[in-house]
Amino acid sequence: MKGMSVLRRLRSLGLRRPRIVKRFGRMADGSTTVEFALIAMPFFVLLFGLVEIALTFFASQLLETATADAARQILTGRAQAANFDRAAFANAVCGNFKVLLDCSGVVVDVQKVASFDAANTSGPARNSDGTVNYSGTGYAPGAGGDIVMVKVYYEWPVMVPTFGLAAGDLPNGKRLLQATAVFRNEPFPTSSSPSP
Repeated sequence: MKGMSVLRRLRSLGLRRPRIVKRFGRMADGSTTVEFALIAMPFFVLLFGLVEIALTFFASQLLETATADAARQILTGRAQAANFDRAAFANAVCGNFKVLLDCSGVVVDVQKVASFDAANTSGPARNSDGTVNYSGTGYAPGAGGDIVMVKVYYEWPVMVPTFGLAAGDLPNGKRLLQATAVFRNEPFPTSSSPSP
C-alpha cells in the first residue's frame, strides 16, 4: 500500500473521484495562456537583451570605423592643413555615423605621444561618483612624423536598463563606448597642404 497513489486508495475503498476533479484533468482551455505567462517574461528579457547587446556591438563598431576614418585625416596632414580644432575633428568623426549615434555626445581626445609604448589606451578617468571625467582630454594632432593617439568616447544610451541586466556601466545607465587609434603621422610638410 505504500506505493499507491491517493486516487488508487480512494478507488480501493469504493470511492470515486468527484466529477470536478475529472473535468479539471481533461480541461485544456487556459493551458496555453498559463504556459505563455510562465515563459513570456524570461523570453522577452532574453530577446530584448540580445537585441540590446547586438545594437551595442554595432554602435561600437560604427564608432571604431568612424574613428579610423577621421584619424586618417590627421595621419595624412589634412586636418593640420585645414586647421582643425577639437570641434572640427569631432564633426569629422560624426560625419561617418550620423544615423545611429548623436553627435552631441561624442568626446574626442587627440594627443601627441613620445612613443608607441607611452600611449595609454585605457579609458578616461572616473569621478568618485562613477561619472566620466573628460577634463584630461585635448586636441594636439602633432606634425609630420609624430606619433599620435586618437581616442573617441561616446555614452551609449541603454534601451533595456531593467530586468537586472547590467548593460550600462555609468551611473546614468548609459554604457561608455571607446575607440582608439595610435599611429605615426606621415612625413607631410607642415607649411603647405599635403597632396591628395
